[in-house]
Amino acid sequence: MNDVIKLRPKDFKSEVKPIWCPGCGHYSVLNALTKAFAALGIDKDNTVLVSGIGCSSRLPAYVDSYGFHGVHGRGLAIAQGLKVARPDLTVLALGGDGDGFSIGGNHFIHACRRNVNMTYIAMDNEVYGMTKGQASPTTASDWDHSKLTPHGPGVRPFKPAALALAAGAPWIARGYSGNPNQMSRILAEAIEFPGFSFVHVLSQCITFCPEQTDWKAVVHERLEPAVSDADEAARLFLHEDGFSTGLLYARQQPCYSGTTPAAGETDLCGGFRV
Repeated sequence: MNDVIKLRPKDFKSEVKPIWCPGCGHYSVLNALTKAFAALGIDKDNTVLVSGIGCSSRLPAYVDSYGFHGVHGRGLAIAQGLKVARPDLTVLALGGDGDGFSIGGNHFIHACRRNVNMTYIAMDNEVYGMTKGQASPTTASDWDHSKLTPHGPGVRPFKPAALALAAGAPWIARGYSGNPNQMSRILAEAIEFPGFSFVHVLSQCITFCPEQTDWKAVVHERLEPAVSDADEAARLFLHEDGFSTGLLYARQQPCYSGTTPAAGETDLCGGFRV
């Protein structure tokens, strides 16, 4: 009789050493994710992490499972296709605020409305860190630390949670890299949710935005139960300060699972045969 060996969080880490800057919040996201995997007893051989380009998109290389480091902003498109083709897999997409809300913004919107059963983790540090600190879609309008926008980007940052709700996402949560235990619980719930779960993570970049060390003083856990009414959630997301954490919105909706292929269509070799 074979005993089932319970894996520990460190068992889900690969041998590749992270090269993020000291103090980067993504270290905490990696630790929270491996802790969630261990708590859920995730099967490494049936788990795939998909990312685009950016500091946060390096994360799949640091996890001992299958991974795909794709093209900028296209992680969600690849992950959805994979999950529809292989519904037996646990599929997660990961990226940053630039990758997910600017370059991949279109894919984000349609992933929310399509509701494929998978998890999307967006690590938001309000800056393009890999290319040395330019304003992103979530950067404050008066942030003047970049030579490209010396007077600030001058436009209002959009609200990822509100955008996700408007596009139809059924499950929306927010975590903070400074609270890894709470984030681990959120990630575990997101993976277990039967549908598209969106986790917006406040993950500081103190290299290009040292003022983000102040986040620990303003982040606050939302103690109320998750909202299930879309109108109420809209009021919440449009008027909150963007620093409340926890499960914010949850509602069961039918998942997209693709269409059933006709006989012979799954035979790729046959499809290209002349």
